[in-house]
Amino acid sequence: MRTDEVRDLYDRTMREHARPDGPGVRVERVGPVVRQVGGPDDWNGVVWSDPELAAAGADAAIRAQIEHWAALGHEEFEWKLHSHDRPADLGERLRAAGFVPEPPETLLVAPTELLTGPVLLPEGVTLRPVTDAAGAELMARAHERAFGTDGARLLHQVVKRLAEAPDDFVAVVALADGEPVSSARMELYPGTGFAGLWGGGTVAEWRGRGVYRALVAYRARIAAERGYGFLQVDASAMSAPILARLGFTALGTTTPYVYRAAG
Repeated sequence: MRTDEVRDLYDRTMREHARPDGPGVRVERVGPVVRQVGGPDDWNGVVWSDPELAAAGADAAIRAQIEHWAALGHEEFEWKLHSHDRPADLGERLRAAGFVPEPPETLLVAPTELLTGPVLLPEGVTLRPVTDAAGAELMARAHERAFGTDGARLLHQVVKRLAEAPDDFVAVVALADGEPVSSARMELYPGTGFAGLWGGGTVAEWRGRGVYRALVAYRARIAAERGYGFLQVDASAMSAPILARLGFTALGTTTPYVYRAAG
């Protein structure tokens, strides 16, 4: 399948016809946009906008989304902008409306069968599937150590997912001498053919030793067993080169535009 065909499939199944990414959230089609709405600790934002969206319509759609989340009392939400979205100046219009762009990520996709090789771990590292709150705590600690950010939100989301909707969710943590050194998760999207890889952050002293690649292979094997043909990643500048070497193809970039209510 050609790159443009995969991108069209991704846009259609994962964005235009998006499904909720966890319990307690809903996906709404409102005029020219598709958005996910949940509680304050869930991911809230616009996942798709009509490719025929004209300039004037874009400004109106942006205002409508700001008003919507303000009425819900949410402090922030995101407009997930892809590099092929229209109109071409949509990012400029979002900034003019008060959105702040975060670092862009590369949208990468690979056939699952390419990534199902052996799970090769460095000596002293083991993998633990995350199936309970104790495992989620280890995930959050690995996240904090790898990224230097608070893992409380991730902990809340993983515990909630494991309790309420575990069937289409996979999480794993890598341990060295009992300490979490990396963690990753995978979202399975039934009916789309896509499985999304998320996380994968590794603490500094264990980077470059194959832990990240092992976590990709671990999740790819599970995705293949469950019949998912493609793996998808919104990759940071750090992970994109690794994934490209593993066989992922770039479909473009995606930039999170975040709107934070004044207060």
